[in-house]
Order: sequence, then C-alpha cells, then structure tokens
Amino acid sequence: MRGRRWQDLTWAQRTAVLVLGAVQLSLAATAWADLAGRKAEEVNGSRARWAAIIAINWFGPLAWFRWGRRRCSPPTSGPRR
Repeated sequence: MRGRRWQDLTWAQRTAVLVLGAVQLSLAATAWADLAGRKAEEVNGSRARWAAIIAINWFGPLAWFRWGRRRCSPPTSGPRR
C-alpha cells in the first residue's frame, strides 16, 4: 500500500495537518519552558527524564502537565472569612 504524498492531500487536509502540527509543537514548547522554569523540588522525578518524555508527540506534553509538576500549596495569609 502506497502512502499519501503532500500533493495528494486536499486543501482542507493540508490545513488540518499544519494546524495539528502547530498545536503539538506549541504544547511541547510550553511544557519544556515550564519544566525549565521550575525548581527541582517542584518536579516529580528527573528533569532529564521529563525533558525526554515531553518529546513524545502528544502524550509527552500532556503527561507533563498532568503528572510531572508538583502542586505547590498556596501561601497562608491568615484565616479565611
């Protein structure tokens, strides 16, 4: 079975491929920037491991945002009213 070439795709299919690719790259760039800006104690596991995991298509960035970051407790400023 022969794969499809870029020239074989319709205008709508080409647009969809480009949009999905841009979203995927944006997610990965945002996840890497978030990882780089965090302290070691705010990361669940190894930073190097998470940097490699983020490179895995859609799964990596979504996994980082779900499981990679530690939740920081909000500062306490007295009793709530």
